[in-house]
Amino acid sequence: MLIKPIYEILPLTYIIVGGGSVVFLQEPYAIIASLLVFFYGAHIWNQRSKNRRTDKKRKRVDGFIPESLYGYTPFIYIMSAGLIFRFLPKDSGVLIAACLLAYGAYILIRRISYRHHKLPPAFRAKY
Repeated sequence: MLIKPIYEILPLTYIIVGGGSVVFLQEPYAIIASLLVFFYGAHIWNQRSKNRRTDKKRKRVDGFIPESLYGYTPFIYIMSAGLIFRFLPKDSGVLIAACLLAYGAYILIRRISYRHHKLPPAFRAKY
C-alpha cells in the first residue's frame, strides 16, 4: 500500500511524464508508449473523480457526448496540444497548441472545482 501523498499524486505524475515524453522523445515506439502512459494517468484520474463526486445523480445534466468520452475531453485537448507542438513546430502550430492546452487546462480546473462539494454537517459527523 502506498502512502497517501504518493497515492494522490500518481495520476498527475503519469500525465506529466506521458505528456512530456510525447513532446521530447523522437522514436515512434516511445511516443506510442508515452500516449499509453498519459491516457492511463487520465483513466486513473477519471476513476477517482467519479468516485469522489458528492453531488446527487438526479441533479446531473446529461449531455450528448457519452460519459466515457466526456471524462477524457480535457486530456484529449491537452494531448492534442502536445502532438501538434511536437509534429507542427511552426508559428501557427505553437499558437494552436497553446490554445488547446489552455482550454484543456480550463476544463480540467473547472471539473476539479466541481468535485469539492460541501457535505452536510450530519453526514460529515458520521464519516
